[in-house]
Amino acid sequence: MTEVRVKRVRDAVDGVLLLDKPVGLSSNDALIKAKRFMNAKKAGHTGTLDPFATGLLPLCFGEATKFSQDLLEADKTYLATVHLGQRTDTGDTEGQVLETRDVSCTQADIEAVLARFRGPIKQVPPMYSALKRDGKPLYEYAREGVVLEREARDVTIHKLELVSYEAPFLKIEVTCSKGTYIRVLGEDIGAALGCGAHLNALRRTQVGALTTDKMVTLEDLAAHAAPRELLAPVDALLSSFPRIVLNAELAKRFLHGQRLPLGKEPSIAVPTPYEGRVRIYDEAGRLLGTGIFGEYAILAPERLIASAQA
Repeated sequence: MTEVRVKRVRDAVDGVLLLDKPVGLSSNDALIKAKRFMNAKKAGHTGTLDPFATGLLPLCFGEATKFSQDLLEADKTYLATVHLGQRTDTGDTEGQVLETRDVSCTQADIEAVLARFRGPIKQVPPMYSALKRDGKPLYEYAREGVVLEREARDVTIHKLELVSYEAPFLKIEVTCSKGTYIRVLGEDIGAALGCGAHLNALRRTQVGALTTDKMVTLEDLAAHAAPRELLAPVDALLSSFPRIVLNAELAKRFLHGQRLPLGKEPSIAVPTPYEGRVRIYDEAGRLLGTGIFGEYAILAPERLIASAQA
């Protein structure tokens, strides 16, 4: 007798989970586990953390996935531990040791080197990365022993501070632009100090305006009777954008994709002077989506919440 498998029916779940990703788990594996706990139809993460890294991994469910790109573009903050005097083939603690040197640098030496990496810098992506060449991730080439030329990329280190130094371990706090590899930053700092280095530990503490204050663990999800109660609302991703509240008629027109000349609507409070992205609500406080607020106070719809259109 053939066993009939019943397909699991998943629910439409909307919101944002601020997950404290554990060490040893890929971002995608963490997403799959969280999605299962939520029994959610649709979910995605907002930029990967390496398996050895921990910390803030925002997971978007349902309607929140429409705004996940904003977090991919956002600045991020990390606490990183750099192991001076030892280089590995991956640039982190998961690789094979290539070289070991004595570490004789002082805290003054370190402060002087850190100053050289603040602001706009160029960074060569590592071979052990998910960047693709001819449709194949670089890390696959690296595992085959193939090293390819990589073009240096422009990134910005907004903040780079020494937290502590107990040789050979250097702990730093970094706030950086998208596309920055903290592994490479650690290696470059080690090279500048003349002793080499690899990244020993990494913890992400901020993504855009999202912080660790309300992070939850996979254990929290497993133990909670109603794990969806741990979700933040969709607009948690949009808190840095000005808020505009539309009356019923304007809300309807906005959801129909119409451009709205809000300068002709004295009852609507608008952000001035300002041009850029805004978050839009109706008078009941329901998020309708995002728009672009432009010249002459024209509001153009950008991304709409499907449930608001129902």
